[in-house]
Amino acid sequence: MLFNSIDFAVFLPLVFVFYWFLFQKNLGAQNTFLAIVSYVFYGWWDWRFLSLIIFSTLIDYTIGLQLDKTKSILQRKLLLWTSVIINLGFLGFFKYFNFFLDNFIQAFSFFGQDISSSSLNIILPVGISFYTFQTLSYTIDIYRKQLQPTKNFIAFSAFVSFFPQLVAGPIERATNLLPQFYKKRQFDKSNAILGLRQILWGLFKKIVIADNCAEIANEIFNNSDSYGGTTLIVGAIMFTFQIYGDFSGYSDIAIGVARLFGFKLMKNFAFPYFSRDMAEFWRRWHISLSTWFRDYLYIPLGGSHGSLLIKVRNIFIIFIVSGFWHGANWTFVAWGTLNAVYFLPLLLLKRNRVHTGDISDKSVFPTFMELSQMLFTFSLTVLAWVFFRADSITHALLFIGNSINGLLEVKNYFETYHMLIGIIPVLIILIIFILIEWRGRKTAFAIYSLSSYRYLNTAFYYVILMTLYFYSGKPQEFIYFQF
Repeated sequence: MLFNSIDFAVFLPLVFVFYWFLFQKNLGAQNTFLAIVSYVFYGWWDWRFLSLIIFSTLIDYTIGLQLDKTKSILQRKLLLWTSVIINLGFLGFFKYFNFFLDNFIQAFSFFGQDISSSSLNIILPVGISFYTFQTLSYTIDIYRKQLQPTKNFIAFSAFVSFFPQLVAGPIERATNLLPQFYKKRQFDKSNAILGLRQILWGLFKKIVIADNCAEIANEIFNNSDSYGGTTLIVGAIMFTFQIYGDFSGYSDIAIGVARLFGFKLMKNFAFPYFSRDMAEFWRRWHISLSTWFRDYLYIPLGGSHGSLLIKVRNIFIIFIVSGFWHGANWTFVAWGTLNAVYFLPLLLLKRNRVHTGDISDKSVFPTFMELSQMLFTFSLTVLAWVFFRADSITHALLFIGNSINGLLEVKNYFETYHMLIGIIPVLIILIIFILIEWRGRKTAFAIYSLSSYRYLNTAFYYVILMTLYFYSGKPQEFIYFQF
């Protein structure tokens, strides 16, 4: 069930009404209802895969209880690794089986050995990468004695399957979200209104920004041999805004929907394209995933401590694994590797924590230095996204090579000029979008707080609704559903 679908537009109000008007006085009933509707939400896509999420829930619930009872270090490690192997085993099979099989066959073919084999027709369950990491963090935190296991199976089931963030995050930690299922929740009108604002802004990002940019980016990437260098650059920039509008839009909708039910999810995006270096970018982009890898992979490996070789190794491991998490394609590995190359000099020069506050914190406009830093960081990001979007590494390299070569050919600029003329409405909306994001860069989301004049705010919301109606792009599935 998509957030931008008619199905969800019917589903959400019904769930909201039943949740607050029938079950408000009974916390157990609320949690049971949330677990049931979350399974309905997930099963709407393919009911067969409900068995996976239920099995994962049972495994980690049981192991969590056993970890609390067991004092033996060896037995605790066995329990932990049982959870890790089962969860990652399911993830690996559904997501990477064909990838490894195809590469295994190609490797033998390279040495002249032909192996006859056929790939399995495996359907990737929506959201498996997200809820797998969520349940894993629960088990790991109990193993580390940072969290007490719950004995409330209904609350735990609702935590794992919580529908607002089930299929594309944020990847919540049990330390943050699970305790919220234990507390009695009262309807808060101001929080609900704030949630509706965030949902509206998330829909605007997805339907107007991402979907419109997707049409342009898809046309250029899918026919990259037919376009000149400057047009290819426009395509890469459009994908850069597409993936931001798509994924941060989903996160805004998820957080806003959670607010309607009295829950607070973690912030997943913090205006990453206003970053002054790549270290700051990764503190602001997909925060729930980057902090997950930091806490459960990077720090256990030694983090930024140890010898120079260990530091370099750790950086490349975390970025390559992060890239591979996104999909079974060498393009994602290349994307992760390139980001490691970006990040490494900052770490080695001890400049990875220079920019930790908001840009232009005490002024309306950025300084020339800040603007230069933002544009440079944005350019590096655009280059990396080419690998993320391309069909293959060869496609990405040709795309980049043709983009650079095309800068020297005057005819390409005429081609790009005519193309830009045809997308003027999209460009105007993009500029307005960037200005709104810049104005709200210090808040939870861009339209968290607007004018102090109520009527001006109302007019702004009507403008957004009208824009959603008149300038919506061709509907596109959320990009991160495939991960």
